[in-house]
Amino acid sequence: MEELIYTKTKTIQPGKSSGFCPGCMHDTVIKLIGEVLEELNIADKTISCTGVGCCGLFMEYIDYDYIQCAHGRASAVATGVKRGDPDKIVYAYQGDGDFASIGFAESVHAANRGENITVIFINNGIYGMTGGQMAPTTLVGMKATTAPKGRDPEQHGYPMHICELLNTLTAPYYLERVSCNTPANVIKTKKAIKKAFQNQIDGKGYSLVEIVTSCPTNWGLSALDSLDFLEQKMLPEFPLGVYRDKSQEEK
Repeated sequence: MEELIYTKTKTIQPGKSSGFCPGCMHDTVIKLIGEVLEELNIADKTISCTGVGCCGLFMEYIDYDYIQCAHGRASAVATGVKRGDPDKIVYAYQGDGDFASIGFAESVHAANRGENITVIFINNGIYGMTGGQMAPTTLVGMKATTAPKGRDPEQHGYPMHICELLNTLTAPYYLERVSCNTPANVIKTKKAIKKAFQNQIDGKGYSLVEIVTSCPTNWGLSALDSLDFLEQKMLPEFPLGVYRDKSQEEK
């Protein structure tokens, strides 16, 4: 039986059922963003700029304005929308291949300019809907369709750590890495998302929330086993925490 991903909010299309794979955390993130937009009373003036792949499926469920962007260009599109209409609340919703590979130039320069946008970055260590290819965040030894023997640093390099990379820049205001693997972490993720949107409302500049998630289908694991893999393999590689919060420096 299909389950409604969210039934009591104006931010999700009425009666819409989830089409994401069992164990995928996109559903949870969509719920959290919707809750935050309503709690901040900004849903009616929010525009989502979605990437390609599973993130692009986001538009099938939300009931507020969105732009489907070319692969990797969501941060650039969000920049243009925000500059063109500064009163709007604009955010990019991108996966690891979209944000950190195909669109990394656009992504890093938006951060370097300190654009007053919010970025929700989904890191599941793999290209999802587009075929299970190796992503910039794929772990060493982790198999992908383009690395059938596993990621080899000599051939493919090492996993990229986005919060750490962006933290070398001067402009970003807020960078935090969270996850949705436990109820406690879901609560922390919502707080991070809410803070990132509040920063934009307050005109503070660039905020990014990286969410370490699972991809049971392309990892070749069950939904439950993928949670174990996330905790045992992904989180040691991508430690959770706040990497930049200029609000603490302003106190």
